[in-house]
Amino acid sequence: MAQVFQYLSRFLKSGLWLTADAILVCAALYAAFALRLESFAVDPRMANAWGLFPIMTCAGAGLSFVLGIHRIQLHSFDDVGLRRIGLLAAALTGATILFGYLFSFWVPRSVPFIFGVVFCLLAVSLRFAVLSVLKMLLGRHHDVQPVAIYGAGVAGIQLAISLRQSLDTKPVVFIDDNPALWGLLISGLQVRRPEALQDLVRRGKIVRVLLAMPSVSQGRIAVITRELSALGLDVYHVPSYAALVAGKGLTETDPSIAHDVLLGRDKVDLDIPDVAKAYAGRTVMVTGAGGSIGSELCRQLASIRPARIVLFERSEFALYQIDRDLRALMHESGVEVVARLGSVVDAPRMTQVLSETSTEIVLHAAAYKHVPIVEENELEGARNNVIGTRVAAEAAMAVGVERFILISTDKAVRPTNIMGATKRMAELVVQDLQTRSTGTKFSMVRFGNVLGSSGSVLPLFESQIRRGGPVTVTHPEVTRYFMTIPEAARLVLLAGAYARGADVFVLDMGQPMKIIDIAQRMIELSGRRVKENGQGDIEIAITGLRPGEKLYEELLIDDDSLRVTPHDKILRAEEKSLSQIEVAAILRELNRALEAGDTRALRSLIEGRVDGYHHQNAQP
Repeated sequence: MAQVFQYLSRFLKSGLWLTADAILVCAALYAAFALRLESFAVDPRMANAWGLFPIMTCAGAGLSFVLGIHRIQLHSFDDVGLRRIGLLAAALTGATILFGYLFSFWVPRSVPFIFGVVFCLLAVSLRFAVLSVLKMLLGRHHDVQPVAIYGAGVAGIQLAISLRQSLDTKPVVFIDDNPALWGLLISGLQVRRPEALQDLVRRGKIVRVLLAMPSVSQGRIAVITRELSALGLDVYHVPSYAALVAGKGLTETDPSIAHDVLLGRDKVDLDIPDVAKAYAGRTVMVTGAGGSIGSELCRQLASIRPARIVLFERSEFALYQIDRDLRALMHESGVEVVARLGSVVDAPRMTQVLSETSTEIVLHAAAYKHVPIVEENELEGARNNVIGTRVAAEAAMAVGVERFILISTDKAVRPTNIMGATKRMAELVVQDLQTRSTGTKFSMVRFGNVLGSSGSVLPLFESQIRRGGPVTVTHPEVTRYFMTIPEAARLVLLAGAYARGADVFVLDMGQPMKIIDIAQRMIELSGRRVKENGQGDIEIAITGLRPGEKLYEELLIDDDSLRVTPHDKILRAEEKSLSQIEVAAILRELNRALEAGDTRALRSLIEGRVDGYHHQNAQP
């Protein structure tokens, strides 16, 4: 019966509710007379009042139609519906008084008011009764999951209200860390302390926890998630309603996994006035503007209002995407966006674009960065990463650019792969140019692994989890430093503000993290469990180190070179550089290897010239 009612047409449902309300008008009016006369038996004095009943029944149906009460969806019946029924009751009270006077019906003065109150109570009660019966009947055909909402604040209350309309999920309790809330009833649910979860799980009262704490630090969220997962609960992190409206935290099929939750630390606050002062009103070029780092740099630049942003990108599609996104952001800000196709290895094109756009600051993000790909395409990796950096930097110096910031990587420190070695060579090129520059300041920024960037472990793990696993990790002891894309982009911008020349900027990212711990945490945050001894949902498979991959990464060649900056989480390293003659010799050998297509010569050059380089053989 419930399913039959559920699938009735909207027109038929509206007709049923209009009929029900008309019947309630008639019943409420008779009840009002009976209460006034203190008897439900027919009273002779009502002989002159019977004509009022058909009039009020028709009036009630008409007013209900006008107010749209028949169109209110039963599952979303809320305070708006209550107010409309209250307004209908008030209108019926006035109509009773009016028609009683016009047609000289016998209507005691208290009857219209009693009638209005009784009708309101009956109409609201009927809807709640029907809703309860439908939920009970439909619930028999659904596997209803009892859930706890962790966080009894505004987000938790909004979530509880929304879940009450679901036939698949039933909120049964609030969990909160605030002792002042324990024992209270909020939105119909009791607030319990976190320690109560273990008993609720043991008794089968809940199987899932929804974290509704958008203002809590990500480090604290990560701790809570681990504790709840240890109880065997599915844990979902629910973003705030504001974040949902903004489109954040939504994935195709899985609950949102905020990247900064995986850091195991709070995000570094890099939003300081120095950034705006350095870039406001200036012309800034971003090379590799369509990449994950380059595009985030462009978006953050947009918020600090430079005069012009020059997008330089070799991929037409990537340039189209970032150009379209930025122009939408810049529609009202007045910031000019210039999109230019070109490669950083093309010296005439670089010089032309820098000159015609009057670029003052260059953020050099164009690079090949995927270790396995560059390992197998070493000549192109060296051409783009080393020669491209030299071309871009020399062009910047030639046209009088004020600052040139190279985006480097922790893999450039004592590298074990071609990608890291080419980035170290690019650093040496920039350091050398600084010794001969009279105007342009050259600086570098070294990143750890950037969560969520193209080719990073997060997109890979997310797709593997979505497919049901396994999640692949190359070695159980592999550790990396991690930062978020916004942190990485803001670090570049701050480096431009703090640059003195030939310095290397790094972010204090805390302790390095094991990749296998990241994999486990992502599986848990997706609401699943790691498969162990045949128990769980998703397996973690160890595949062996890839060519050029090492277990540990470093951020500095010489820890003693560290210097402070105005920001306590940003450090400057003043590392030793090679002489102009040595760098020139490296570039000559590199060009000969590229012209000859000689990969063996390139590897020999790297082994002999890049300090600390050693080849890391892949492990099974």
